[in-house]
Amino acid sequence: MNIVCLDMEGVLVPEIWIAFAEASGIPELKRTTRDEPDYDKLMRWRLEILRQHGLGLKEIQATIAKIDPLPGAKEFLDELRATTQAVILSDTFEQFATPLMEKLGWPTIFCNTLVVGEDGMIEDFKMRCDHSKLTTVRALQSMGYETIASGDSFNDLEMIRASKAGFLFRSTEQIKKDYPQYPAFEEYDDLLAAIKAAL
Repeated sequence: MNIVCLDMEGVLVPEIWIAFAEASGIPELKRTTRDEPDYDKLMRWRLEILRQHGLGLKEIQATIAKIDPLPGAKEFLDELRATTQAVILSDTFEQFATPLMEKLGWPTIFCNTLVVGEDGMIEDFKMRCDHSKLTTVRALQSMGYETIASGDSFNDLEMIRASKAGFLFRSTEQIKKDYPQYPAFEEYDDLLAAIKAAL
């Protein structure tokens, strides 16, 4: 029994924080887990920038409402889900992901949640668990599943490493260079073929 674990941002949808950085005119917010491996440090830095600029959840959600899945992502996911079980493992937040899941046909996603004040400002965030992608992969394996994983960033490497097969998808040149043991793909057809071969 197999289950495929996919990252969300950069793999199925554009990077939310990059889109918001462009919409808000705050270039510092373009920093993602491709640049900063420490997610807690990255998020606390982001929240401080939002506070400095007086920006809250509704401003970010207004940007997310305009984001569409990457071209071909829904078709890839539809074919994958017709072939095997698949779940999205993301370090994003429910308040960000829900409209994007609707556009992808409501796949299952495991992610985190934001703590939002009555004034709409993001006060904090709650992670589902430590090392959430790795922890989830190991939990699925403990239930009898073999996992196949794919992602693009530093925070995907643990689940890729722990799976029976793992692939980089549209990753950075640096990550591909540092982790040559993981096949790297740029097109959904190639990733789908690699996953099917690993099943």
